[in-house]
Amino acid sequence: MIVTTTQSIDGHKITAYHGIATGETIIGANVFRDVFAGIRDIVGGRSGAYETALAEARLTALAEMQEYATSLGANAVVGVDLDYEVINNMLMVSASGTAVTID
Repeated sequence: MIVTTTQSIDGHKITAYHGIATGETIIGANVFRDVFAGIRDIVGGRSGAYETALAEARLTALAEMQEYATSLGANAVVGVDLDYEVINNMLMVSASGTAVTID
């Protein structure tokens, strides 16, 4: 399945629109990871634990969106948008786009 942030896909014609496809994931922040990330932020450097958690959450949200698009009969998703929110020390990542059929 082609997934893109653009409204069209070069070399392909959109033949049908199936509606909005979404996927969400919420992950909790581990207390120990929070402590070590705080220490790393104080002394400088990147927080590998947070980067890994963020990447995992993003991939899960995109996978759920693709599954939903497939259930709508689509073979691609265009106009994809990713949103990130922190809710009560948990990270929510949502992905949305337009489920389409391309030739």
